[in-house]
Amino acid sequence: MPFCSNCGSEVQPNDQFCGKCGAPQLPSTTPPKPATGANDPFSSIDSNIVAVLCYVPFLGSIASIYVLSAERFRKDNIVRFHAFQGLYLFVAWLIYDWVVEGIIDSFVNRTWVFTRAIRMGLTVTWIFLMYKTSQREVFRVPVIGDLADQSVAEQR
Repeated sequence: MPFCSNCGSEVQPNDQFCGKCGAPQLPSTTPPKPATGANDPFSSIDSNIVAVLCYVPFLGSIASIYVLSAERFRKDNIVRFHAFQGLYLFVAWLIYDWVVEGIIDSFVNRTWVFTRAIRMGLTVTWIFLMYKTSQREVFRVPVIGDLADQSVAEQR
């Protein structure tokens, strides 16, 4: 129920003047709500395709953050799981690339074969997860999948 802008008494929504003090009332206008998906770049894309995008190396982190913040996916636990798992996999890659690889290189000479094998393993994992997700299957990466499950459960 609206109130008079002059004296504070209750007025009807369509009143032009206050019944108590006679002050003119501004018409109550509410801003129009945007059309559903008007600002959503993924509004016309199937949710399974959006889940696959969460595993694209590097760019998947942006898609994952979008999924976790978008209203459209607020109740879609499967897509949110893929977003969390893709994001955690990206963080694991960053930790390996920035921390672990530097430590290994500083202690052991000629580790390029070992580090390349780990990078290849992470890349194969990303491709495998994109394939499984495109087939509408949920594959949980050890440890990371458990973290993703826990994160989805905490937001219910």
